[in-house]
Amino acid sequence: MDLHPLTPLLAPRSLIVLTEPTPDAQAQRLLGLLKAQRFLGDFAMADVRRSGTLAELAATRADLALLLLPPAELAGGVELAARMGCKAVLAPGSGVDAATARTLADVARRERLHLLGPNTLGLQNPARGLNASLIGPLAAPGSLALVSQSGALCAAMLDWAAGNRVGFSQVVAVGPHSPVDVAELLLYLATDARSQAILLHVEHVPDARRFMSALRLAASSKPVLVLKSGHAERRAEGPSGEPVTHSSLLAQREAVWDAALRRTGAVRVASFVELFAAARCLASPGHRGRVQGSRVALVSNGGGPAVLAADAARQRGLTLGPVVDLGQDEATADFGTAVAALQQDASTDAVLALHAPLPQSDAVAAARQLAGDAARLSKPLLVCWMGEAGAAAARETFAEAGLPSFRTPESAVGAFATLAAWRAHQQLLQQVPYPLSQQRPPDLAGARLLIDSVLAQRRSVLTEMESKALLAAFQIPVTQTLRARSSHEAMLIATQLGFPVALKVDGEGLSHKSDVDGVMLGLPDAAAVRDAFDQLLARVRHAAPQLQELGVTVQPMAPQQQARELLVGLKHVPPFGPVLLFGAGGTQVELLADVAVELPPLNRFLAQQLIRRARIARALRQAWRGAPPLSEAALEQLEALLLRVSEMACELPQLREMDINPVLATPQGVVAVDARVVLASEPQVPGSTSYRHLAIKPYPAQLAQQLYLRDGQLCLLRAIRPDDAAMLQALVAGLSPESRYNRFAATLTELPPGMLARFTQIDYEREVALVAVRAAAADGSEPEAIVGVARYTLHPGGQGAEFALLVSDAFSGQGLGRRLMESLMAVAREQGLQQLDGLVLVKNQAMLKLMRALQFSVQPFEEDEDFKLVSRGLT
Repeated sequence: MDLHPLTPLLAPRSLIVLTEPTPDAQAQRLLGLLKAQRFLGDFAMADVRRSGTLAELAATRADLALLLLPPAELAGGVELAARMGCKAVLAPGSGVDAATARTLADVARRERLHLLGPNTLGLQNPARGLNASLIGPLAAPGSLALVSQSGALCAAMLDWAAGNRVGFSQVVAVGPHSPVDVAELLLYLATDARSQAILLHVEHVPDARRFMSALRLAASSKPVLVLKSGHAERRAEGPSGEPVTHSSLLAQREAVWDAALRRTGAVRVASFVELFAAARCLASPGHRGRVQGSRVALVSNGGGPAVLAADAARQRGLTLGPVVDLGQDEATADFGTAVAALQQDASTDAVLALHAPLPQSDAVAAARQLAGDAARLSKPLLVCWMGEAGAAAARETFAEAGLPSFRTPESAVGAFATLAAWRAHQQLLQQVPYPLSQQRPPDLAGARLLIDSVLAQRRSVLTEMESKALLAAFQIPVTQTLRARSSHEAMLIATQLGFPVALKVDGEGLSHKSDVDGVMLGLPDAAAVRDAFDQLLARVRHAAPQLQELGVTVQPMAPQQQARELLVGLKHVPPFGPVLLFGAGGTQVELLADVAVELPPLNRFLAQQLIRRARIARALRQAWRGAPPLSEAALEQLEALLLRVSEMACELPQLREMDINPVLATPQGVVAVDARVVLASEPQVPGSTSYRHLAIKPYPAQLAQQLYLRDGQLCLLRAIRPDDAAMLQALVAGLSPESRYNRFAATLTELPPGMLARFTQIDYEREVALVAVRAAAADGSEPEAIVGVARYTLHPGGQGAEFALLVSDAFSGQGLGRRLMESLMAVAREQGLQQLDGLVLVKNQAMLKLMRALQFSVQPFEEDEDFKLVSRGLT
């Protein structure tokens, strides 16, 4: 309804510069740029130390105040901007310490100003002629948005773009202390029509859930490429200085970043060069929306370039389509003919044309032909004219036509692979897992009681028996384990369990039993158990004399013939919280280092993807060392185990590390043979459903409730899911034209694919959609159907939300609209929102009547007289 709160900062209509009589060199340089620019808005400058200036400025009005002041005067500048009625403040420059930066943030928050800075190089808006930055000359206008936490990298990107005819819609160098952070900027750019793609450089993220929610919104509507720097890993250690679990060593931070970005729909690029290459494609309007898959065909005037491109395609996981070698004597028309034919090939998603500067080849003529045909092509076309001097004129031709051109086959293939990855990652946006799977419910009370008991003893590491008890509470199959205090007791336990058995040392402070030779397997009878008990304790005391209060556990031998040893683990990795691991297990787990990682919560699709990313996956589905492949039933049990560990990550915020190693997987099923759990003290809030320790908010299953209508019909009220798309489309198609116009203010007959996806694939961190679902008729005469929808989307400030309501014509007069709105308001209150707002057509008297009945205020909407603005406070 209103302009985005960051519009006064990023696209101001008026700008005032507050400076001093003797600005420093940086400020003078920026002043020179400001005076020379052609800003499309009101522009003024003021010396804050000149007599009478403050009184004059108090009556001044501007969207954005630009502060070119010494650090000691910045706080006063922010307060002055507030008195002037500014909505945003930019404080470029450097040298401001963290304490001063916090003071500025506090002042800006108190005055309700959006502050970018300090320690930032500023921003550019080329379309408005605004260069309020220390980055360099104003970039050319274009469709790419650039956000960077490094001013130096931002400057390098703009310098590269200037020489490659790449323009920008927005450029922002964020800096380390800015209250307006990357997440806020992403929320703005997600809905900015000028920004068709986003290039993002990040070094750190303080709030993972907020960042991922904003990134998910942006990536759902346009390509987002992320360059993450800062790859150094810190060795994870326990209190004694040694790693407590294998998972603590194997959960590499960069792999966690990869997993997080996959779940947002964004694509990570590995290097600055790769970011540049992909930016060429994103800057071409014809390439962003036409990428439908990962199959690339090649056209070349020589075998060598095509082989290099084919190798690069296989390394990047692309599917190689037809390869056309025109030969060294190709005619000018051959490139155009071959490209046109491959564009019609159903097995091709894109075409890469490669040209080597052979003496008999006319590089410019071939380039002109492809450039002339580019506008008529239905699939992306990338070109690689190799060489330098001989290819310069051809590259100029491609640049004029808006065709992305590359110097090497590898960079061209890498650019297309990035676009294909963005398209593939959109599938992950449809995954909205529940915190608890649809399996038999776990014993949450028992699990929490066990954790409280351990923490009450001021312990953080669970024993093997405690760890297995925790797993069992979540229905994870484990080997039965009992502790023996003597060799005689060990014999009695072994006899009851049945031979053969295993003995394992058990003691506080012991990280890995195999490190101290603390396991004895396959003991066949009572005598062997009696002798092994004393031998085991003796050799462990010799290997680790510092260990106290050693004990021995007895457990039956799990079937090892035909078994694969697997690792399933968990590690708390800031800022993303718990991360799940899967890979090859056993005593050599760290040497093999075969793990894949994923963020919880999981559903079955995500669990399957997690398994496939580990190298050990190939040994599960095919014969391996004489063992047959795992059965489908066993694979389903393995997926179920991963879902159970996901449940543990969601429901037990105290978990910091966990190894289930090994998990033995046989054609008959899976079983956890050993486990180790490390805790941290976390406050438990009974009945809390916020899952604040997770980076991804789970599907709000707790909102489901039964709802009886006035005529006695029963509906299920629940949150919307991605698989509701067909039912939502049917609801819209079944409405009368008047009802459709009242809801969408348009004469559509069905929801366009993009709108349908946006309405069903939602992020419950920033929006909620409740649907009323009528059950299918028992005789099959009527299918299950959505008969009403109520939703809200948070305003950018996060304190209020805009709502919408839609009810089937067939259910009008049943009180369904009122019940949906009452439920929606209850959810909004629980989320801490202060107000709901909405726009209602003046002609929609039924909706206005309902709003008044629900105590909404009804006011004229100044921007459009055809609408009424309805609002209600929730506090």
